[in-house]
Amino acid sequence: MNNSDRLSGMRGFTVIWLGQLVSMLGTGMTNFALSFYIFEQTGQASALTIAIFCFVAPSIILSPLAGALVDRWNRKVVIIMTDLAAGIVTLVWLAIVLTNGNLDMWQIYLGNIITGAFNAMQFPAFSAAVSLMIPKEQFARAAGMLDFAGAASNILAPAFAGALLGTFGLVPIMLVDVITFLFAILAVLVVHMPQPAAEMIPEGNKRPSLREDSLFGFKYIRERPSLLGLQFVFTALNFISAFGAIIATPMILARTGNSAASLATVQSIAAFGGVAGGLIMSTWGGPKRKVQGVLLGMSAENLLGPIVIGLAKAVPGWAAGSFMSQLFIPIINGSNQAIWQSKVPPAIQGRVFATRRMIAQISFPVAVLIAGPLADKVFEPAMSSDGWAAAIFGPIVGTGAGAGMSLMILLSGIVGVVIGLVGYSIPALRDVEDIMPDFDALTAPIVNNEPAIQSQGE
Repeated sequence: MNNSDRLSGMRGFTVIWLGQLVSMLGTGMTNFALSFYIFEQTGQASALTIAIFCFVAPSIILSPLAGALVDRWNRKVVIIMTDLAAGIVTLVWLAIVLTNGNLDMWQIYLGNIITGAFNAMQFPAFSAAVSLMIPKEQFARAAGMLDFAGAASNILAPAFAGALLGTFGLVPIMLVDVITFLFAILAVLVVHMPQPAAEMIPEGNKRPSLREDSLFGFKYIRERPSLLGLQFVFTALNFISAFGAIIATPMILARTGNSAASLATVQSIAAFGGVAGGLIMSTWGGPKRKVQGVLLGMSAENLLGPIVIGLAKAVPGWAAGSFMSQLFIPIINGSNQAIWQSKVPPAIQGRVFATRRMIAQISFPVAVLIAGPLADKVFEPAMSSDGWAAAIFGPIVGTGAGAGMSLMILLSGIVGVVIGLVGYSIPALRDVEDIMPDFDALTAPIVNNEPAIQSQGE
């Protein structure tokens, strides 16, 4: 099939999006089933935490190397390769279950390490490919569509997996997952993905080493203060938001007497908020000035999300806050993605976007390690009926089991509002869209791996 015969533009992206929607549903079903399986087999939350860490750690740590490879290789091939790797791991798990009747924990951990390593390449490859497929006016809308797909799978995957797991076990769920990976690969195959123009390397010079290419993204972002500042705002917000996200589940269980129904209600309504936000972003496309969607969106999300959740003492308030939090996330992420896709030249987006992802996400596992002990050792004792902070904050969040975690969520929301407003008060961040030229307005090439810097008023 010639490139001219393949789907392209927004139509091509829509086909890929449908493939990703189906694939996310299959992956979500497997993740739900494996989480249930791990806890059923071990009875330990730590086993599940280790499984999550085995996926997340290589995905973050290998990001700079993955970005360098993405910019050296064909982006379409990389996307297919990442889906294929995940499909093969699931297929191996399926074969083991059919042969032995069960999976050992080390097999799950190893599979997650492999898929996490390949996943490190998917985000930069997909983002860079989309940048050349569709007009820049559609970047935020495309990001909204992807957020919609992720939120929709969060609603449907547990329901489908739960219906199959009790009756049939892991086998049909993993089989469905393999089929959805094939569907996603087929969607990529039938679409035309333009490749960026090759970087200019002076005659007689060799291409930089893989190590130099892996460090390129750090240098590029560091030399552009507006983008660096915007990324540090995201890193700070991710760190603070992690406290609320991690503590919300035990807080709800603690304040409802371990009511699974209450937790499920809140999480389901939150997922609908994500669907609504993705749908809004995919049809609206975000504010004209995308930085407002990022920084003011951060403040609005924390004001209407974590602060409401922290102040509430029952399911209706928690559900409302969770819905609004998830509603704003696609607007924040879509607006931010549109800024980066329009400013960074496609030929280097693999390296830059991989580094950007690493900087943004590196704070999350740190917060994960801190949040639990902080809740158990500091905030919960402080907000017990006779705790030292009960007299001060008790009238606001109450006292007793779960009150300390509610206070943590409330404080994280307040700090999140401040982060967004402080970021917006800084001209270099507020005016990033004016300071940084769009990549299609740049004339200077990337020479010998040194990012050519235009006059940007910085």
